[in-house]
Amino acid sequence: MTPFGQRLRALREAHGISQAALAQALHVSPAYLSALEHGHRGRPSLGLIHQVNEFFGLIWDDAEEMARLARLSHPRVVLDTAGLSPEATALANRLARDIRKLSPETIRALVQTLDGGSTPMPPPGPKLGPGPRHK
Repeated sequence: MTPFGQRLRALREAHGISQAALAQALHVSPAYLSALEHGHRGRPSLGLIHQVNEFFGLIWDDAEEMARLARLSHPRVVLDTAGLSPEATALANRLARDIRKLSPETIRALVQTLDGGSTPMPPPGPKLGPGPRHK
């Protein structure tokens, strides 16, 4: 599951909307929406992000958060370590090999380290706007 897919599912479920109903409102197939929620599809288009924001009535910070999550939601990441140290290349390869073995706590700790010791990523959850706008 991607960060965008996780937030989309949380919003949909919090508003009591089925995947099929949301897919119809967004003019996408239920299969595409399911794949997006489960992380089998990459980043959504800017148009789809806008549609999601409009459907759920998300504005300002909540809308920007959806766009930020979409940017972080490519499920097949490619790293170019050309010109970096051998240690950086080894780390990238090890992370690619072992990421599925890492616990959620370890992942949060790594994110915190990469963020320079700042507050770790918050646990996922819905940021709810005023509610869906049905057309």
